[in-house]
Parts: sequence; C-alpha cells; structure tokens
Amino acid sequence: MRPTSEPASSREEEGNGMTQNVVITGASAGIARAAAQQFGARGANVGLLARGEAGLDGAVRDIEAAGGKALAIPTDVADYDQVESAAQRVEAFGPIDVWINVAFTSVFAPFIEIKPEEFKRVTEVAYLGFVYGTHVALSRMIPRDAGTIVQVGSALGFRSIPLQSAYCGAKHAINGFTESIRTELLHDKSHVHITLAQMPAGTVITGLVIWDLAGTLPLPLGVAGTKDPPSSSASTGYASSGLPPGATPATHVRTEHWMAGRAQHHPHHTTGEGQLIAFTHTADD
Repeated sequence: MRPTSEPASSREEEGNGMTQNVVITGASAGIARAAAQQFGARGANVGLLARGEAGLDGAVRDIEAAGGKALAIPTDVADYDQVESAAQRVEAFGPIDVWINVAFTSVFAPFIEIKPEEFKRVTEVAYLGFVYGTHVALSRMIPRDAGTIVQVGSALGFRSIPLQSAYCGAKHAINGFTESIRTELLHDKSHVHITLAQMPAGTVITGLVIWDLAGTLPLPLGVAGTKDPPSSSASTGYASSGLPPGATPATHVRTEHWMAGRAQHHPHHTTGEGQLIAFTHTADD
C-alpha cells in the first residue's frame, strides 16, 4: 500500500514556495467557502465542488480576489463518479495536495416523521460524500506517499441532539470511518495525513437554512454566541497541515482538532469579538 521510496517533496508545507492544489467540497457557502478564500489568499489553486452554481461563482470571485486560482465544478458528492470526474479536472493544476470534505445537508424533524428517502439523502451527502471524497483523494495520495485529507466534523458526532438524527448519525459515522482509515495509514507507515477538524455544535454561521418537513419554517443552523466561518476556516487551514505548530511527522503523525472559542466579529454577522481556541488530539498518544 505504501511505496518503499522516500516520501515525495510535499507542497502542503506552508512557506516552502510551492503552490498548493486543494479540493474543497460544499464550497458554495459557509465554512467551505471561507476556507477556499483563505487558501486563495495563500496563492493556492482551489477546486470547488458543490451543487449550487451561483455560490460556486461567488467562491471563484472570492478566491481570485484573494490572489489564488479557482476551478468551479458543479458536483453532487453523493455520486462517486461525479467526485472522481471532478478530481480529474482539478488535476489540470497538478497533483492534489489537500482534500477537504465539508459538504452536508440535513432534515430538521423527529426521526419518525422523516421519510426514508430524506434520511437516505442526508446519509448519502453527509456521510457517503466524505467516504467518496476520501477514496478519490487517497487513490491519488497513497501512490505519491504525500497529501492531507481534512474531514470537517462536529461536536454532534460525539453528543447527539433531538431532531437531527440523520445528521448526527452521519457525523458519528465519519469519526469511526476516519479512525479506521487512520489506523491503516499508520500501519503502512504512510506519510499521507488524515485529520478531523471538529466544529462546535450550533455555533457556526454556515449560511445553511434547514427547512422543516412542511417546508415553511426556515431554521438557521447558527444560534446565539455564533462564530462565523472565517474563524473556523482558519482552523481548517491549520488542520490541513496535518501537524500542530512546531511538530514533525516523527512526533505527531495523525491529529484531530477541536475548535472552540468566544464569538467573532464579521461584517455580515456582528456577534462581538473574541478568540478561537484549537484543541489538538494526537492519535499516537
């Protein structure tokens, strides 16, 4: 599974003068779009995967204004073939260095009221979308023995809440899936990183509006004390390095990052000022 040669020179180490090639799913809004803008500010080439073409067009403008290059690819992450095709198009930039899985959807309702096809759709996007993205990324990174995958998770993957059974189930599944992949990479002494960036539940304004089953009541995901996407996206970018500051692959091979902190100021969401705190867990400890 792992080549016997020494790992390839990695573009994902910030400051080495090489341009990163990044893929972000769900990139038309929220954390994913804000992360894309931050990578653009680093001069990265960013492949944007999402279904919303208007949001994708806006994300392209964000990245180009920040100094990066962007390729918008309308993609349903619940379709493996579409994800694979998108990866092939992004490779016009060169080998993919960082793959960030963010795309999700949800249904806000008691479990008994959720139709099977609705539950299936949430699972296909919010869980299998991560599985497919990870598979497509690893199929490219493992042969090169280089690259980083970031799974954007949630505190709801550890502590579930009512009316979000499909979403909570998907987030729990992502944790178990990622830990399994991590052990395989550790066993093979791979230099490919896979990282979980865990976001606090209900405290990030993502732009997502969840509709109730009647389709009449908009339910914004964020609640009081919200933290806006640029703060979380900075942490996602930090997680994409695969290592805490000052660490080396010899000491910290696989990490998990918890994001928390007081509310942040943003021109579109004035919620006060504060700071972001990242809690890092190393799987090797």
